[in-house]
Amino acid sequence: MKAAFRLLLLLILVLISEVNGQRRKPGRKPARPTPEPVEPTELPPPLPPGPPSIFPDCPRECFCPPDFPSALYCDSRNLRKVPLIPPRIHYLYLQNNFIDSLPEESFKNATELRWVNLDNNRIKKLDRRVMEQLGSLVFLYMEKNQLKEVPSFLPANLEQLRLSRNQISKIPSGVFNKLEHLVLLDLHHNKLSDGVFNKNTFRGLKNLMQLNLAHNILRKLPPGLPSAVHQLFLDRNNIEDIPDDYFKEFPNLAFLRLNYNQISDKGLPKNSFNLSNLLVLQLAHNKLTTMPFINPKLEHLYLNDNSIEKINGTQICPTSLVTFQEYSSDLENVPRLRYLRLDGNQLKPPIPLDLMMCFRLLQSVVF
Repeated sequence: MKAAFRLLLLLILVLISEVNGQRRKPGRKPARPTPEPVEPTELPPPLPPGPPSIFPDCPRECFCPPDFPSALYCDSRNLRKVPLIPPRIHYLYLQNNFIDSLPEESFKNATELRWVNLDNNRIKKLDRRVMEQLGSLVFLYMEKNQLKEVPSFLPANLEQLRLSRNQISKIPSGVFNKLEHLVLLDLHHNKLSDGVFNKNTFRGLKNLMQLNLAHNILRKLPPGLPSAVHQLFLDRNNIEDIPDDYFKEFPNLAFLRLNYNQISDKGLPKNSFNLSNLLVLQLAHNKLTTMPFINPKLEHLYLNDNSIEKINGTQICPTSLVTFQEYSSDLENVPRLRYLRLDGNQLKPPIPLDLMMCFRLLQSVVF
């Protein structure tokens, strides 16, 4: 009896084992639950709202200074969208966020804005309807965004436009025509090439004083630059030569920067920099082998890191050089050069005597 019971129990255990074996499918792991989606995917979360402001119209994600009622600080708060801007605001700070557009709704009451800082965001384009509302805007800062062309329909009262460190490769026709009040245009560190510019590109910029086209991909000096310019930055391009009398078109030019280009003696006419108002000339990191001729009024000259082997002070002196004994003690009419940098060339000391006889006001020479 006991033997039969044991045999029956063993048979039941074998059947149970076979059934369990059939249920299992070899090589297949049990499915894992799908994780909840994370939003936003790669951006840090927005900062929590701040304490209530004394101004009832102040957006909670921003800061409204009690002692500066016309300013609104929304910078560095991980914002994705522009909040509703109160009509009393003149100065708006939105830099260092993740904003990708400027909605018309946010600016519908902000018709008195004078200063907007949008640096370091993700903006690719400006809405025409927003720009047309901002008729009082004077300063627009949009450095380090994702613009691919200079925005159109800019407010006519703009005085400063900073668009550096974008991806700009296009300047639409007529985009500057109505900006006669603009005094500063910064386009450095973009993707501007020679084909972007023509004689009408900068038409309308009658009062532009500073133009920055540095760190682009220019091989030639652009045509049609504003004649009123005082400061011109063209360093870190691939410019090889300078056309005859190119800079004569800018009677007020006082500061010229051409560092880190490919300019050689062959591409440099003798009187290229003989400009009566030029005070600072930077030609470092080019391919010059001789010192260029300069105007007597130039005060600072940078020629470091070229291939200059020899300097003839008599030849480059902008005034007639007489012997040291006959040189007048009156320094009023001598060349005004005060700072000269020549290091990084192939020169050997000592400094040539005729150079020092010509430029008697030199206070510092880096040789």
